[in-house]
Amino acid sequence: MEKRILILATTNDFLMKFEQENVRILQEMGYQVHYAANLREPGYISDAGRIQALGVTVHHIDIVRSPYLVRENHRAFRQLTSLVRRWHIQAIHCHTPVGGLLGRLAGTSVPGNPVVVYTAHGFHFYQGAPLYNRLAFYPVEWNLARYTDILVVINQEDYRAARQLPLRRGGKVFRLPGVGLDRRVFFPLTPKMRTRLREELGVGREDLFLLSVGELNLNKNHQVVLEALSILKRRPGGLAHIRYGICGEGFARTALEREIEERDLGQVVTLYGYRQDIPRMVGCADATVFPSRREGLGMAGLESLAMGVPVLAADNRGTREYMVHGKNGLIYPWDDPAGFARGIALLRGMDQKRREELSRRCVDSVAPFDRTKARKAMETVYREMDRKVRERYEK
Repeated sequence: MEKRILILATTNDFLMKFEQENVRILQEMGYQVHYAANLREPGYISDAGRIQALGVTVHHIDIVRSPYLVRENHRAFRQLTSLVRRWHIQAIHCHTPVGGLLGRLAGTSVPGNPVVVYTAHGFHFYQGAPLYNRLAFYPVEWNLARYTDILVVINQEDYRAARQLPLRRGGKVFRLPGVGLDRRVFFPLTPKMRTRLREELGVGREDLFLLSVGELNLNKNHQVVLEALSILKRRPGGLAHIRYGICGEGFARTALEREIEERDLGQVVTLYGYRQDIPRMVGCADATVFPSRREGLGMAGLESLAMGVPVLAADNRGTREYMVHGKNGLIYPWDDPAGFARGIALLRGMDQKRREELSRRCVDSVAPFDRTKARKAMETVYREMDRKVRERYEK
């Protein structure tokens, strides 16, 4: 019996960011792995060659992240069902909201009825979400649940919600500790290395270097940090020895550039764009700022902690999984610029001994999210999926 699985997402970079370990697990289980996504998005990077080097067959479909672009996603749905039929796909592991929608509909629309696994990286009807989210997204998730054999979530709040959904008969819910933190890549840098990297970036020894990593969009909420810096600017001491960098690209870049100029923060804030050396960037920071309105978990925060770099975070269901105020960083509401300003001031006033103690606690706090634990959890998920594949094949 030849076994084929399709991993489905919206953008071409998703697999290399989050699914490499899953690909290895599936290949060890004897699966031929296929990957479908919009290979033109994001436009500033193409991972197709690197994905093929993993032994994965890559397919372009015209899927887009916005569920409101119906024509494009309808075309992607037709492409997807054709792909599933042509390659006799027996299992679909779909990700992202639109990928989850199209993947689950495809799973019930083609002969053979492939097993469908959906990883929810953060339900949109989270606690405290706008009423519109509850009214629009919850009914969709409720109805799609009947086409879902296995539902995977990555935080406690979503796990509670997922267990109330009417999955396909025999369906199961699993909770993972994220996609797995690779501590062979994310570990504290030596003082010598930190100093050298800061010099390369033009960051002084006495500077408080703050760094955010993530796509430039409204949810990542970089504006609250700019407002916090403006608050500090008006206080005694101003922004002396404070530097703030943002690594990432996205549609909000123009708006951020304009706001930086309007607030006269050009000497303090640097937009570094898309970077492939994130461990080096994070490792030489004094703290990372993670102000997202919502996160399913937030690997950027965990990666920072693993490098001994404390996190100045927004309070959301993702950061609640691993952040403890005062232990491995500081937490404030996502819409509280005054709180973020207090956090920055506290970090700036911290002496070296307290910084070192905080750094050690950061590293200790990420142990539950190690890649070995995530791998074991995903092996359990895929064994259940494989059992269903064989059972469906025999029928």
